[in-house]
Amino acid sequence: RKKMGNLLLLIICLCVINSVETHSASRPNVILMMADDLGIGDLGCYGNRTLRTPNIDRLAEEGVKLTQHIAASPLCTPSRAAFLTGRYPIRSGMAAFSRFGVFLFSASSGGLPSEEITFSKLLKQRGYATALIGKWHLGMNCESSNDFCHHPLSHGFDYFYGIAVSNFRDCKPGQGSVFLRGIQKSLVVPIQITGITLLSLAIVKCTGLLKVPFQALGYCLLVAAVALAALIFFFCHFRHLNCFLMRNHQIIQQPLSYENLTQRLTKEALHFIGSFHNHILTLFFITHVYLYLYKLRMEPGSAQGHPMLGQGAVGVSWNTGGQVLDVLEKYNLSSKTLVYFTSDQGAHVEEISGAGEVHGGHNGIYKGGKSTNWEGGIRVPGLVRWSGVTQAGASIDEPTSNMDVFPTVVKLAGAQLPSDRMIDGHDLMPLLQGRVTRSKHEFLFHYCNAYLNAVRWHPANSDSIWKVFFFTPNFSPEDSNGCSDSLVCFCHEGFIKQHDPPLLFDLSRDPEEKVPLTAETEPRFDEVLRVVQLAVDNHTRSLRAVPNQLSLGNLIWKPWLQLCCSSLSQYCSCDYDSEGSLPEVHVG
Repeated sequence: RKKMGNLLLLIICLCVINSVETHSASRPNVILMMADDLGIGDLGCYGNRTLRTPNIDRLAEEGVKLTQHIAASPLCTPSRAAFLTGRYPIRSGMAAFSRFGVFLFSASSGGLPSEEITFSKLLKQRGYATALIGKWHLGMNCESSNDFCHHPLSHGFDYFYGIAVSNFRDCKPGQGSVFLRGIQKSLVVPIQITGITLLSLAIVKCTGLLKVPFQALGYCLLVAAVALAALIFFFCHFRHLNCFLMRNHQIIQQPLSYENLTQRLTKEALHFIGSFHNHILTLFFITHVYLYLYKLRMEPGSAQGHPMLGQGAVGVSWNTGGQVLDVLEKYNLSSKTLVYFTSDQGAHVEEISGAGEVHGGHNGIYKGGKSTNWEGGIRVPGLVRWSGVTQAGASIDEPTSNMDVFPTVVKLAGAQLPSDRMIDGHDLMPLLQGRVTRSKHEFLFHYCNAYLNAVRWHPANSDSIWKVFFFTPNFSPEDSNGCSDSLVCFCHEGFIKQHDPPLLFDLSRDPEEKVPLTAETEPRFDEVLRVVQLAVDNHTRSLRAVPNQLSLGNLIWKPWLQLCCSSLSQYCSCDYDSEGSLPEVHVG
């Protein structure tokens, strides 16, 4: 009986040990790092031989490198929405039918709907401490300047330190404007029409050809004058109104200072990890490669041949690997933490400073860049490391998506995937651990804003990766690799070329998308187009009508939604971030 008791005790101990090990393996800490506009060709581990990015390369050596990792959109706002929800942005209303596919102003009313379920919401319910540090770009308020309906804290994050919109060049004096030229072009015609209309009304009134009440004419003139004055006021004070740093719901620096911004973001990330190193945590850390953010002391030759771009890519490597990975080792968290590194989309090849310096990144051999669905716009770095769990030094050349992060981390946290909606991502762990060799993504759908632009098909039992384009952007100049005249490529008539029949490429043979296949050069041409069209039909049937968060009404600047840390008479100015001490972080 004593032997039986000892045996029973041993079995219980083994079960407890196994339970602890399973808990540790299934509920890791999660560090998700996303660089802003980093091209796949900017990193040493993806073939760059002139930039030194050893800390990011270290992730590839110790983890898994995804060589066909695809962003769900080639623009910031929809790509981040897809990343957080595991769904194509068209499903959440985060894909625009208008020309502009991202939020331009902090005082817009659109944003990630509260009905959407983010991985941060689900992980928080499972006891994770959750933080977002960096750029949000998914909306802020709905009806008032303090309802924070779209704020990160309303989407499952316990802590937020970062910026609400984007790192527009307009936010830093002397760096020119990213979108002012486009805005000016858009406004010229409406202003001319308004002016000609008012002048015509005045003439016909004075000549007596038409009886127009002076009061009506005065009201028209007043409305036009107020609208123009508001527009001029906004752009004259753009930096103060649109560029600010927040901690949770409070603005702590307005206008934003870019002095050591990336280092400050990194300091916050390290502080969060240190505060919760004894607690399961999720950190979504957005690092930046906008070149005017960097003033780093780099090793000689680390950015050889890339005087501008190099500082950005090397700076990301220094902050990402050199500090975040080191702090995980400091607290013995490497074997308990899944680390993921990516970019929100490809490099912005048209990025040029006010002084004419080329600041855009490098997309390697791939065509196009940010805002296009050519491979250069959507094929992004994908590095995953979980020491002792994922393969080390492995390279996977299967189609994967940034939407896959959602089901992967949700399942690891022991949470249930939502059953009331379509989740487009797939769990990456079987691939990362080498338990399977094929991706579950037979088809991937590439949207340009809300318009289906291209489809990728990876047939079972085949190495081919077919890509079908229904339309492509008109590059300007025509022989260039982007749309320099408009700074980004657009998705509308006048900016695109429709293709009938669609363009067809086999990326396994032509990853640079140089030579479209035809019925004469590809025996399976008609079959591929037929299968892809069936997939498009099935996909289209799965879509549901939802409010468009990027409609013109949701995009425009609304003064009553404007966040300001002081009064407008004080030009919305404050600086509480320079006080130095980091706050205590609480989880709800």
